[in-house]
Amino acid sequence: MKKYFLSLFTLIAPFLTFAKESTPEKIDRVFKDYTGWFVEGIFYEIPFSETVKVPWVLIVLVGGALFFTIFFKFINITGFKTAIRVVQGKYEDIEKHGADTLYGDQTPNEDENIIETLRDDSAHGEVSHFQALTAALSATVGLGNIAGVAVALSIGGPGATFWMILAGFIGMASKFAECTLGVKYRDVAKDGTVYGGPMYYLTKGFREKNMGGFGKVLAVLFAIFVIGGSFGGGNMFQANQAAAQFIKLFELESSNARLYFGIVMAILVAVVIIGGIKRIAAVTEKVVPFMAGIYVLAALVILGANWHLIDDAFALIFEGAFSGLGIAGGLIGVMIQGIRRGAFSNEAGVGSAAIAHSAVRTTYPASEGIVALLEPFVDTVVICTMTALVIVITNFDGSFMEYGVPIKEGVELTATAFDSVIPHFSIVLTVAVILFAFSTMISWSYYGMQGWVFLFGKGKVSDLVYKLLFLLFVVIGSSISLGAVIDFSDAMIFAMVVPNIIGVVILSPIIKRELSKYMDAINVKHEALEEGAEDLTKHM
Repeated sequence: MKKYFLSLFTLIAPFLTFAKESTPEKIDRVFKDYTGWFVEGIFYEIPFSETVKVPWVLIVLVGGALFFTIFFKFINITGFKTAIRVVQGKYEDIEKHGADTLYGDQTPNEDENIIETLRDDSAHGEVSHFQALTAALSATVGLGNIAGVAVALSIGGPGATFWMILAGFIGMASKFAECTLGVKYRDVAKDGTVYGGPMYYLTKGFREKNMGGFGKVLAVLFAIFVIGGSFGGGNMFQANQAAAQFIKLFELESSNARLYFGIVMAILVAVVIIGGIKRIAAVTEKVVPFMAGIYVLAALVILGANWHLIDDAFALIFEGAFSGLGIAGGLIGVMIQGIRRGAFSNEAGVGSAAIAHSAVRTTYPASEGIVALLEPFVDTVVICTMTALVIVITNFDGSFMEYGVPIKEGVELTATAFDSVIPHFSIVLTVAVILFAFSTMISWSYYGMQGWVFLFGKGKVSDLVYKLLFLLFVVIGSSISLGAVIDFSDAMIFAMVVPNIIGVVILSPIIKRELSKYMDAINVKHEALEEGAEDLTKHM
């Protein structure tokens, strides 16, 4: 362990020296010179008129989500109840052993990986459905729910909330599709370690369709993008925002305080990520419900205290959603802001969550796809909507926000909204921001590492190199001004959409077959129970 941290600080030293000797403006300018072309390309806006411009990557994202919603017959609605039951463990018996084994199903469950050396030989994977869900949620529930919503409302007005909710709703179908494929085409090593995500279903799924070369290109691109996203938006941005809130709360001298904060955060992250997805999942299954619970409870307190204004808030949201309320760009402008922030918050269609969900213990790929559709619902439909309602209700008099005037510090505005009803809640919010940032970093470390080992090979040395680099960027992100670095990392995350959506659309028929196989297994169990068979979940 000592050697591990010594290597970390040896790597950190030259970067910190460069950061200290160079001004933030210089670092920002140099980085922008080299990466600006990529950022502009990813976020290029297609002009539909003089006032309406839509980022092309958003069209791909929304188009894919709409396709999956229709192709899978509104799985975001029809699969919701089943998803709850799966998380509760109602179908754990058939997911471990198969309905063909337990209840005489005539359709045997065929799996991609028959590995005899797993800890639990009756099921493949490393974590439970709930752990996989919280691990993926920990990467999405975070600053987007606190700061992102405030930014969306400042630009698009209350109406942006409606489109944000819609983005979460259709995103449920995207999450179902990509996470089903993540389990279907994962690799399981002899020691039980799972390697999964778009890199693997783009490679193996396309090979089955005699498109192996094209799939390999898409997989390599995705792996590059997910590594970039893990170092930037999934790491440096999180560390930077957490450090800023911590320093602001305690009114510390920023230059040294940021460095020390980054080192402490890196050590805490290291303790978790060294243990891999099992330890990450063990932490997130406790941290995510806790921090989300505190945040949602505070929002409910505010909404309860202003219950008589909730209907007025929804009226303002619906009115703004279809009129624009004078916001620049009108209806389309409001729509873009809501969908963009919703998509960025829940990452549906990005493909990142499929990496975490791939590690679940199950023999039915669609079982985890069903669970995954809960993620955008919790993240966007519930938590983002609560944040929006709190801001709209507490800002009826326009005391702290003017709609249509963009803001940069979304956390501060959200804190102001909460403080107006719950004095000094900004202190709790600061703690929440740090916990959100921490959980996001540990989950994105896993995402990036999966892309890393796909490109550079599986093994302890490869893992160690990536983890050292990731921890290095935690300290750098806390210590310097980011600017263009964040623009680039955002672009990397959105760039993941392109190879992922292409792959999932082409592989959709396979997903539909897996869904039918799982639903048939559930029906077989229900029929057997109706005929008097014993419910085996009671003995699990």
